[in-house]
Amino acid sequence: MAAGGGGGCDPLAPAGVPCAFSPDGQAYFALASSDGHLRVWETANNRLHQEYVPSAHLSGTCTCLAWAPARLQAKESHQRKKRKSEVIGTSDQVDLLALGTAVGSILLYSTVKGELHSKLISGGHENRVNCIQWHQDNDCIYSCSDDKYIVEWSIQTCKVKCKWKGDNSSVSSLCISPDGKMLLSAGRTIKLWVLETKEVYRHFTGHSTPVSSLRFTTIRPNESQPFDGITGLYFLSGAVHDRLLNVWQVRSENKEKSAVMSFTVTDEPVYIDLTLSENKEEPVKLAVVSRDGQVHLFEHILNGHCKKPLTSNCTIQIATPGKGKKSTPKPIPILAAGFCLDKTSLLLVYGNWFQPTIERVALNSKDTHICLERDISNCWAPTVETAITKVRTPVMSSEAKVLVPGVPGHHAPIKPAPLSQPKEVENKRKLGSNEASIEERLGAMGLDRKGRKDDLLQTTSFPVLLTQGLESNDFEMLNKVLQTRNINLIKKTVLRMPLHAVIPLLQELTKRLQGHPNSAVLMVQWLKCVLTIHASYLSTLPDLVHQLGTLYQLMESRVKTFQKLSHLHGKLILLITQVTASEKTKKMPSPGQKAKLVYEEESSEEESDDEIAEKDSDDNWDEDEEEKDSEKDEGVDEDNEEDEDTDDKEENGEDRDGSSEKELNGDSDLDPENESEEE
Repeated sequence: MAAGGGGGCDPLAPAGVPCAFSPDGQAYFALASSDGHLRVWETANNRLHQEYVPSAHLSGTCTCLAWAPARLQAKESHQRKKRKSEVIGTSDQVDLLALGTAVGSILLYSTVKGELHSKLISGGHENRVNCIQWHQDNDCIYSCSDDKYIVEWSIQTCKVKCKWKGDNSSVSSLCISPDGKMLLSAGRTIKLWVLETKEVYRHFTGHSTPVSSLRFTTIRPNESQPFDGITGLYFLSGAVHDRLLNVWQVRSENKEKSAVMSFTVTDEPVYIDLTLSENKEEPVKLAVVSRDGQVHLFEHILNGHCKKPLTSNCTIQIATPGKGKKSTPKPIPILAAGFCLDKTSLLLVYGNWFQPTIERVALNSKDTHICLERDISNCWAPTVETAITKVRTPVMSSEAKVLVPGVPGHHAPIKPAPLSQPKEVENKRKLGSNEASIEERLGAMGLDRKGRKDDLLQTTSFPVLLTQGLESNDFEMLNKVLQTRNINLIKKTVLRMPLHAVIPLLQELTKRLQGHPNSAVLMVQWLKCVLTIHASYLSTLPDLVHQLGTLYQLMESRVKTFQKLSHLHGKLILLITQVTASEKTKKMPSPGQKAKLVYEEESSEEESDDEIAEKDSDDNWDEDEEEKDSEKDEGVDEDNEEDEDTDDKEENGEDRDGSSEKELNGDSDLDPENESEEE
């Protein structure tokens, strides 16, 4: 008995896409791609059966899907036709497909009608639906969501029958027991619920990440004791980013909560299919598609504990054939795998999600590793020939006139064609059926094909120049921008530059900081503006430390020597100030010394003549008085007195001239002999 696609609901796996095989002999394979489209493929002939695009396929993308059980489909078809005794073929069944969306709604799609059957919205989930499970007998659907709740829906009324909280965090997976009376739910922990009372029957713990898939592996227990429908059964669980698949057993006592065994795979499981064990002697066959695109096959009889993880019995890979010596085979990812009804063959879905390839592969128990070579180059993309035929080339006639864009009245200079290439142009025209080449059109427009380097620097926009210089690694263009000393211009340039050029600019600044100190002073201004203006963008980069490691080390080395340089700078300033002060003291004269003699020709003669004239008048006045006294008292001769007076005048004149010179030199107050002579 081949299992349905319940294990295909794996929304939390990064590489997993919602997909599932139909339960009626795996005639169809449903796949909900990332673009929101639902595609149903026929597994027999690998043909697209139907494609459905929901109205809200962009906002509410499909997160999980599940086919209705075959019993329920047959029951609905019987009720509609009102013929209970009639056996309905698989082609006439109402193949319902439940789709869970990211907005919390559930869509029921009919593959027979090719349209939407109904929609379950009211009173349901408030967040994305993670898993959907159909009940085998009742017309019910169970769904779980990120809103922590489990909802039981009625298909006939499209309303909620019951809603209860399943976990303290989001509930990621569900599975109904074989008898339909128990329900497994999983978030961080696994809980077994009694559907009638909605109470927890058992707890199971062991996964560190959210559980992505749950599957019952046995129908009846191995023990010969009376069976109550659940005790002794085994079930399988797989978690996100976990390479181990754990197997649990439902015990009668509540002590055992850990897994009894585990299967190991090479990568995270994205799709699981298995064959149920109906008795204790029948082994369980398990097919696990891992994230790396391989299929791991297990076959084991579940009979109690097993300490070591079990490895796969067989591994299946698909690769392209290597054509030639240089080409190497490339792996083709396997998307899903399901056991056929005979349990000896496997349906493989591989390729890409938009055009998958479905193939039936027979299993051989002797082979431990199977590598299939398949060429799917025709399925991936259209061939080159079909792409070329869709391109239409306009035919240019000789009468057509090419209008050159430009200013009205302006004519581009007509460049004469070189004489050495007339034959080549004629040959090109013959091959192109009178179509002018791009070179000739550029020549007609007056554009030179070889652009000069100076033309790149015609723009005055610094942000454009900086971006172009960083992309082309043009040294002259970068120098023109980075050598500016205007701080306002630097700030505006950094503010208007695109974000993708920030890291290349920092790397260029780091190179220039290691150069000459004069250029480093300018680069520090640029570096300061970049780090302050684009700090929010730089903080969002995950590998910022690795990209700016050189700059950080450069700054650290310079900061370490800065303290020593500052100490040396201070000592040098002290020495320089002391040396300059000592030089100034040597050059300056002492403030206590004054000049003893100042010789000025004109001013000294005038002052001495005036003083002599004044002193002569005073001496004459004294001589007159003495003459009168001598005439009255003694009667001495006038000739003798005049001779004496002339001698006194000459002596007084010499003394007074010396005193005047001393007064001019400032020494009259200091010499006591001059004072006595004047008296």
